[in-house]
Amino acid sequence: MINRAPKLSRNNLHFFSQFEDFFDSSPDLLCIASFDGYFKRINPAVSKLLGYPEEELLSRPINDFVFEADKMRTANARKDLTLDIGLYNFENRYVTKTGTIVWLLWSSVPVAKDRLVYAIAKNITFKKELEQERNLHLAELTKQNKELKQLTYTTAHDLRSPVNNLLAVFDLLDTSTITDPETLELISIIQTSTQSLKKTLIDHVALLDKKNEEDEQLEMLNFEVVLEEVLSSIHSLIQNSKTKLIIDFSEAETILFNKTSLKSIFLNLITNSIKYSKPGYLPVIHFNSLRSNGTTQLIISDNGIGFDMEKVKDKIFGLHQKFSSNKDSNGIGLYLVYNHITNLGGHICLESQPNEGAKFTITF
Repeated sequence: MINRAPKLSRNNLHFFSQFEDFFDSSPDLLCIASFDGYFKRINPAVSKLLGYPEEELLSRPINDFVFEADKMRTANARKDLTLDIGLYNFENRYVTKTGTIVWLLWSSVPVAKDRLVYAIAKNITFKKELEQERNLHLAELTKQNKELKQLTYTTAHDLRSPVNNLLAVFDLLDTSTITDPETLELISIIQTSTQSLKKTLIDHVALLDKKNEEDEQLEMLNFEVVLEEVLSSIHSLIQNSKTKLIIDFSEAETILFNKTSLKSIFLNLITNSIKYSKPGYLPVIHFNSLRSNGTTQLIISDNGIGFDMEKVKDKIFGLHQKFSSNKDSNGIGLYLVYNHITNLGGHICLESQPNEGAKFTITF
């Protein structure tokens, strides 16, 4: 008796053909790899990006193409795949045939019974280069900010000496010899103004000390507790706008952060969501937290009017940038949020479409 392979139906053949077209034409890198660390099949995008012919990519271990500093981490991730553990949002670097380094973001699913891994990767090199440029700018801004603080301190301290000298002159001045009432009045005004200036300088330096202390103080904060404090302060606004709040901090309940900054982040994003709610709809704001790749994320999303990302682009967190005709819009809220986060080494990203709300993801 002869066993024959089942024939593919016309529908199956059509589906298979469509799959092949999708696989070959996808701009993302599509791969099938074996548990032994070799590519079994790749789409043309892999060869196009890395610059190697398909035959070479299939004949050499995958780790040969990985950037040296990422080889160990990539090998450990591959071990998890052989244990039937999926891999998501994994970033590593590959070296192209010309020596250029490219960043890839992987999602991989193992199939243990076939000892195969199905993977898709996106080229995120441009994003990484932007992040690097942003970090350089942040470092420069931090340096300039420290220099401005130092200048403010120096100015305040240096001004106190001539002010004290001026007050000492008044102590030495014998006003009993002055008979002109108008001159006496002018001297009294100058003395009072000088004393007021001294007090202002002392208060200013004390305020700078307190502000620096608050800005630098980090503590373990509970997301829900801090959020409740903010909501209590704007209770009437929440009630009057009939805003619905959906809160879930179960995955990550706490964060090491500055309390004043976290309260400001919550306050600005909540009030923005209410201010820019969609006409005819009650505001709905979601609060979630996540642990991801050793970091903590806070996600705040709403159902408001959203943003046209093509128009706002990288201006969204700029000072005095306005994207709405709302008369209360001043272009400061998102600028403050951005600075609270980046000053402490985090970053924030926005996903949005017009009339489909906004989703802010903060990574601490």
